[in-house]
Amino acid sequence: MKHYEVEILDAKTKDKLCFLDKVEPNATIGEIKSMFHKSHPQWYPARQSIRLDPKGKSLKDEDVLQHLPVGTTATFYFRDLGAQISWVTVFLTEYTGPLVIYLMFYFRVPFIYSPKYDFTTSKHWVVHLACMCHSFHYVKRLLETLFVHRFSHGTMPLRNIFKNCTYYWGFAAWMAYYINHPLYTPPIYGEQQIRIALIIFLFCQIGNFSIHIALRNLRPPGSKTRKIPYPTKNPFTWIFLLVSCPNYTYELGSWLGFTLMTQCLPVAFFTLVGFIQMTVWAKGKHRSYLKEFRDYPPLRSPILPFIL
Repeated sequence: MKHYEVEILDAKTKDKLCFLDKVEPNATIGEIKSMFHKSHPQWYPARQSIRLDPKGKSLKDEDVLQHLPVGTTATFYFRDLGAQISWVTVFLTEYTGPLVIYLMFYFRVPFIYSPKYDFTTSKHWVVHLACMCHSFHYVKRLLETLFVHRFSHGTMPLRNIFKNCTYYWGFAAWMAYYINHPLYTPPIYGEQQIRIALIIFLFCQIGNFSIHIALRNLRPPGSKTRKIPYPTKNPFTWIFLLVSCPNYTYELGSWLGFTLMTQCLPVAFFTLVGFIQMTVWAKGKHRSYLKEFRDYPPLRSPILPFIL
């Protein structure tokens, strides 16, 4: 059995960082990262990006050395991805913040509104309903993070947590300030508008959860396997016939319902920004599906059926 020699160069300076002798041909990039880590302890595997070209894409951990377009002396290029943090930690931090922040405004803790309103409650029942819906949404997200989601990547750059928390925490405070404000006025069409909005919100929350369960069942524990998602017996998953990322479709619907329920401009703005971001993610996943699966259903759109 022939063995490989592997040299790892710095992608920026082209300096040689490591030379590995007698590497098994069936060694994976993940195993090569572990070998590299032994000689450079400061760069743990999750922090490493190993690529064939200095400006190329990162190789996957499961890529096998002998299946790559390299000779028996293989040259790879290394980039430092920076300090990493687990996706679970990021999600738990992102979602705990809005839950706590919103409740602080709901209970009108001191220093938010005028002192005479400290620990008072709103006279409008929609304010209490909005708090229950908002809390339900983020408790659901926290539970899904702990018990439902299976992540294809274990970590993300540490710097992202500050950006993500600024987004989620900031918008939660902005929305909560106006919805729970003593001068807040209920929706113009009253109880009928609120009830319709609540139905939309709950329908989409159930739909979003159903899609997350369906996606979880596609990936065995500890696996990075990708499959084409198809509708199941659950009617909420039938939207897979028309959309590649229905979890985003339902998420958008939930926030549209919440916007209708509260008739609050910051909520509408949060919904718009979220829709733009989810559209970017959905288009990226849709392209990945089309590239990876030749038999991918052609009728599907990224996020909105027949539109987008």
